[in-house]
Amino acid sequence: MTEPTLVWDDVRITYAGGNVAVDGVSLEVERGGTVGLAGESGCGKSTLAMSVLRLLPRSARIEGRIVLQGEEVAGMTWGRLRAVRWTEAAIVFQGAMHSLNPVRQVRHQVAEALALHSTKEFPDSAARLRRVDELLALVDLTPAKGRAYPHELSGGQRQRVMIAMALACDPELIIADEPTTALDVVVQAQVLDVLNGLVRDRELTLVMISHDLAVLAAVCDRIVVMQDGRIVEQGKAQQILAAPTHEHTKELAAAFPIIGDPSSRLVVGRDPGSLSDHSSLSVSTSSTGGVVLEVRDLTVDFRSRGQHVRAVDHVDLSCGAGEIVALVGQSGSGKTTLARTILGLQKPTSGQVLHEGKPLPHRRAALKAYRRQVQYVLQDPTASLNPKHTVYEAVAEGIRIHGLDDERERVIRALTRAELTPPERFFAAIPQELSGGQRQRVVIAGALALDPTYLVADEPVASLDASVRGEILALLLQLRRDLGLGALVITHDLGLAWNIADRVVVMHRGQIVENGPVEQVLLDPQHDYTKSLLAVVPSKLGLR
Repeated sequence: MTEPTLVWDDVRITYAGGNVAVDGVSLEVERGGTVGLAGESGCGKSTLAMSVLRLLPRSARIEGRIVLQGEEVAGMTWGRLRAVRWTEAAIVFQGAMHSLNPVRQVRHQVAEALALHSTKEFPDSAARLRRVDELLALVDLTPAKGRAYPHELSGGQRQRVMIAMALACDPELIIADEPTTALDVVVQAQVLDVLNGLVRDRELTLVMISHDLAVLAAVCDRIVVMQDGRIVEQGKAQQILAAPTHEHTKELAAAFPIIGDPSSRLVVGRDPGSLSDHSSLSVSTSSTGGVVLEVRDLTVDFRSRGQHVRAVDHVDLSCGAGEIVALVGQSGSGKTTLARTILGLQKPTSGQVLHEGKPLPHRRAALKAYRRQVQYVLQDPTASLNPKHTVYEAVAEGIRIHGLDDERERVIRALTRAELTPPERFFAAIPQELSGGQRQRVVIAGALALDPTYLVADEPVASLDASVRGEILALLLQLRRDLGLGALVITHDLGLAWNIADRVVVMHRGQIVENGPVEQVLLDPQHDYTKSLLAVVPSKLGLR
């Protein structure tokens, strides 16, 4: 029997203040094995993975044994640990844009690992750059992409550069920490295909971290589910997905609905029964008779490096009162540009945007009044909230800009509607003291404080873990039920559209290629592009 590549033996990891992140975990990863670590934010999965190469902060106290390639990690000298990193084990970090140096070509960043660890095999710059070209080819990137800077690459290309960097010194073990988070479904499928191919062709040992069980099942043979620092369930990937036994695993599986499953249609959250009355809420502009937002023959052009780019190409769209419309498409399809134009943040080249039948105003005062009615919920709450402002100040900001009375009462009402209760408890909190879900609720509360008639939400759950994602989607349904508040939700997540939307609008290369009720578009797509999007969505069986 061959020795396992990686062993955690009764590992307990405690941070300053006595916070236990990992509580007595024992796990083996066999040579050539593929193991997925699943769980919500804070469950300890990333802490467990980072402990392998001692990448945790100094405040972390590790008990138990961590054995890599037969050698105890705790007993490694600094020089030995430095040699092990990259050559025996490497990590693909979650945020490629934040992990790459913005002012260096990516090929030089990949070559850096070779310069540090493989000077005998690649003694000079020319040899190292030839090796970089080989590595880029392994992840389906051309040598020309190596001469690009990170901002010149798409999200999927940056993520593949990170994988190439991890492969530079031929490690036995790759740890991939949420490598597909916030990527659109097509790019996600491309990254997963790259990982699958590398595991198959190079017999790598892979530990992959994610909160999405279907993504893990697309690559990993075995899934280990963690909660509160402990392993609560583990087994073969298909078994975990098809027949989970632990309640937490069931919640994770339910958080990413299967398109076509009627039990998850307009039902979100931990207690589906509590939201079952949403089934009667599906609406359309024809049934309500009121169109809140309308776009007529809209085009938006840009100039990029001397070239003409058409981001929105003769688009027609309408959104009814109380209607949730999912605008779906890949990154670069034009959906965010369309949303910004609807909000008056981007000037159209031609065409019209209408609000309740009236053209979008251009005068500053009138445009300000319009934006009070149609509120924007931004994608990244961490970036959209001022880190030095309290929750009260963040929610009150719009109230003050519009000169509204009863500021305190409006803030309390908005926080209560966003389910941040009791609201007074959050008044003095700053963003870094809140969870990701709470920060997203603060952003939504800021929009609700102005009593809007419609929301435009740009990827509102893209970077949130499973249960928090469900909570935010359930909140949108709750707001529609209680306030009649509709929303245009921009997303690359077709499961989200199945979950909460009345209508799906598919956008491709600046054009709307399909538009109709959710059941019609997702279960009987007519356009080839819609079919291609659905074909790469990881399914409950982990197959595409």
